[in-house]
Amino acid sequence: MHILWCALAFSATTSAQVTGSRPISFTSKGNPILSDGSWYSADPAPLVVNNTLYIITGQDSAAADENSFIMKQWGMFVSSTPDPAGSAWTLYPKVAEPHEVFAWAAPGTSYAAQVVQGRDGRFYLYAPVTQANSQNADPFAIGVAVADSPTGPYVDAHPSGPIISQSVPPPGDSIQNIDPTVLVDDDGKVYIYFGTFGALRAYQLDADMVTVRSSVTQVDGLQGYFEAPWLMKRKGVYYLLFAANNAGPDSPCTPTSYHACIAYATASSPLGPWKFQDVILPIVSSTTSHPGAIELNGAWFLVYHTADAKGGGHFRRSIALDKLNWDDSQSPPAIRKVVQTFGPKPPAPPTYNIAPKAVTSSKYPSGIQYWIKAVNDGIVRANPLPPDYWSSYEAEKSRETSVLTYVWKEPVQLNGTSMVFFADQDAGANVGVAPPNKWFVEYLDQSSNWRPVVNSTPYPLKVTDTPDVVRFQTIRTTSIRATLIASGSGGQFAGVGVKEWEALATELQTR
Repeated sequence: MHILWCALAFSATTSAQVTGSRPISFTSKGNPILSDGSWYSADPAPLVVNNTLYIITGQDSAAADENSFIMKQWGMFVSSTPDPAGSAWTLYPKVAEPHEVFAWAAPGTSYAAQVVQGRDGRFYLYAPVTQANSQNADPFAIGVAVADSPTGPYVDAHPSGPIISQSVPPPGDSIQNIDPTVLVDDDGKVYIYFGTFGALRAYQLDADMVTVRSSVTQVDGLQGYFEAPWLMKRKGVYYLLFAANNAGPDSPCTPTSYHACIAYATASSPLGPWKFQDVILPIVSSTTSHPGAIELNGAWFLVYHTADAKGGGHFRRSIALDKLNWDDSQSPPAIRKVVQTFGPKPPAPPTYNIAPKAVTSSKYPSGIQYWIKAVNDGIVRANPLPPDYWSSYEAEKSRETSVLTYVWKEPVQLNGTSMVFFADQDAGANVGVAPPNKWFVEYLDQSSNWRPVVNSTPYPLKVTDTPDVVRFQTIRTTSIRATLIASGSGGQFAGVGVKEWEALATELQTR
């Protein structure tokens, strides 16, 4: 069986899971910081205290095939010598749980939080949690807890309830109140930004770190803003980093409506107005992205999360750390593109599949929720999100015929193929996404004519992540194409979805 050995290995989970609340010391070998799949971490927020880096994160606890944010507690990674190439770390796996810190909070939903040090020297945790017994349309609210150490223990700094929700401060708002970021400015004034799904709000807080003292600022002008703001200051300039999504075929940021890149804006005032500047980190392996930036001993770092740990996924993320560099020749100083680095990976086994070496295209563009590059990325997810597969689906009327094409720079010799389909409808359906009615492969001959491969085994139509291989007479070509005929009739057709399409060479390939 040739199909997607790398995807199956990627999906394997580690048997050594981190449990309990005792600190665990380990040595990172690169990104992600903890890569063995023992403790998944997301939504990092860095803090420097006494030349030591503290990164609070939520713990991702979703099952391998579960598409849901299961986050029940916050943990913290600590290092005095952080290095993207690897360094010593200590993980505090349980710094806080919502219902244990806030009597008014429901269990779970330990979403993106931040710890900052107040002028009083204590440490304040700004935490988006679900408010129990809430009468609001959306129960998410932001609470504040305080501790004498970054790693806790934390107690509620505002026991009467959240400082921000859809009903406080009056008159409230209609957005989802998550992703808080807080800056204690040089003059002691405190500012909080929060919001998601394209809505961003800001307040000034009182010196007590919990009392809202200003009217709300509705933030505009952030090109593609989606969520995950990060507020900071350098050399008198305010910077707002954020997860951006302005999906489209020509997007400088996100190829699909599910992806996010990291962009930033600048301002001369902590409450704006903001001017969009640039994208500094393109999409990563997880659909979501979440920035935090910090200076330590004269060096700047960006922390974020990916799906690159063992057994990782869009809902089993792990934090990474890379260098952040500045261009001080510009005014205001610009953040340079961040170069994403990766820790060592075990050597990939040899494979016959050379599809990943091809350039992929489709005759007709698909909706921005799907991704053409998914068909030869070597990953098959049991429960995929739309960017994990390509599809011809259109909401009202899908087309009958679709064509996928591979092109190689040099001629290749092939004698087989396989295709992993996605479907949410049964075979023969004329709505949704169903298995194709039929499909076939052609190759480009030396005269640049398309010819059908001469196959000795049929084209399978069953939806399975380990499909049968279609064997055909050996061909030498620079391009093949797959034509997919959708199910349906009378002008009404289902969409076709493809998770992965393999092109099998006659000889084993090393990577």
